[in-house]
Amino acid sequence: MAKDFILPDIGEGIVECEVVEWLVAEGDTVAEDQPICDVMTDKALVQIPAVHDGVISKLYYAKGDIALVHAPLFAMDVAGDIPLPVVESAVNVEADTPAVTSDEQLEDFILPDIGEGIVECEIVEWLVSEGDKIEEDQAVCDVMTDKALVQIPAKYTGTVVKLFYAKGDVAQVHSPLFQMSIAGTQANVVDINDALVKAQTKAVEQKPIESENKVVSAPVINKKAVASPAVRRKARELDVDLTTVPGSGKNGRIYKEDIAQFIKSEVPNSIDTSPLQPAADKSTSKNPANGTGGSRVEPIKGIKAAMAKQMVASVTTIPHFTFCDEIDLTNLIALRSDLKEQYKQQGVKLTMMPFFIKALSLAMKEFPVLNSKVNDDCTELTYFDDHNIGMAVDSKIGLLVPNIKQCQSKSIVEVANEVSRLTDSAREGRVSPDDLKGGTISISNIGALGGTIATPIINKPEVAIVALGKLQHLPRFDGQGQVISAAIMQVSWSGDHRVIDGGTIARFNNLWKSYLESPAKMMMAMS
Repeated sequence: MAKDFILPDIGEGIVECEVVEWLVAEGDTVAEDQPICDVMTDKALVQIPAVHDGVISKLYYAKGDIALVHAPLFAMDVAGDIPLPVVESAVNVEADTPAVTSDEQLEDFILPDIGEGIVECEIVEWLVSEGDKIEEDQAVCDVMTDKALVQIPAKYTGTVVKLFYAKGDVAQVHSPLFQMSIAGTQANVVDINDALVKAQTKAVEQKPIESENKVVSAPVINKKAVASPAVRRKARELDVDLTTVPGSGKNGRIYKEDIAQFIKSEVPNSIDTSPLQPAADKSTSKNPANGTGGSRVEPIKGIKAAMAKQMVASVTTIPHFTFCDEIDLTNLIALRSDLKEQYKQQGVKLTMMPFFIKALSLAMKEFPVLNSKVNDDCTELTYFDDHNIGMAVDSKIGLLVPNIKQCQSKSIVEVANEVSRLTDSAREGRVSPDDLKGGTISISNIGALGGTIATPIINKPEVAIVALGKLQHLPRFDGQGQVISAAIMQVSWSGDHRVIDGGTIARFNNLWKSYLESPAKMMMAMS
């Protein structure tokens, strides 16, 4: 049965690409992960790999043609979709292998693109089990990307046959996530390779250790050792024999996580079972300096890993400079107090943040360079029409920066509703990928947790970010020289010094500050 390979998203904003070179021809047999063609986007040359084993049945484009994203690129007959003859094997395939029926077909659910630049995700929770009957669009599992918690729905009605990952495992985008049988379609086919791996694994698990004093090599349980070059390189680095590693993927495919789990399970290349050598307790690491105490190793993943990569990329490629000032919010606080209860009755939560965001948008109309993006080699500056203002939220899964789209055309009340929606979603870790994409400038409300001055890191590829300090009531002089109590907030700007100079950020900040200190001026600018 021929299946179309749909050209996936291959870059932000890319909708088409040129076919530079076909690396296969119609009729060729290809393996999973084998390069099929090179395509040229407006940003880079990209190589497209196969996602299954099989035979190329049709190439939809010729060399030099323009291919469209989300449209078929080529078709192939996938190995295992055509009934195979019975093969006698020395390995006894267990009776729990799925039976062939006349009205069902096994179908792998391929994990789709779930966010810009996301290539993997962690399985947080399976919402179904093997053997469960599920409906189309039913939620199958929750996965954690480096940006948000995403729920994966079923594409068809049928029965869950196999879950390729366990809770806590890391799943790869464009790889099988689970397998199901779909009622009412053509015949289901037993995957012989998968059955052999299962049988071999079971045989190894049941094989007793012959001698207490014998050093036994780890058994071969994955003869094919299907793995990508990156996984093979990792195995070499760790001196791990891939034929001894159980693969969690289709046909026993081995991922980096399988190697990590193999090592974690303490299945080394040779097992010394001598009673004279008691096993070391690896639950803690002793401090070599004094022999006491211990340590705990925790992997950095999910949101924390993404933040680490983003921050390193930002500080190593963007020359930051910081500008600080203080804003007197006395008048704005009074205005908000007058309006707060009125809008609360209408279901609007009116915090200070919508005023900061709207004033920022108004100021960016006069200083559009604050709403721009510079390319990597600093030869072009792209100005954005929409003010998509992000706000950093300290969620239960880490730092998230959802953004409010088109703030330049929204009222303060509309901004307030978006602030409430995104804050609630972010704190639950369930922000949609669209809410995290396309930000053009960011606000960090670090003062909500304490502190007055910060040096925020720019949210690349944006060119500026502001950190709001905590609100303090401090003595200040009024116009007549009298000491008064004023509501003061320190603000700290970080700018990309390649495109923003100190004078620009100072003038921009002065305009933004004037809107916040004189709310009437802000209202006039909005009319």
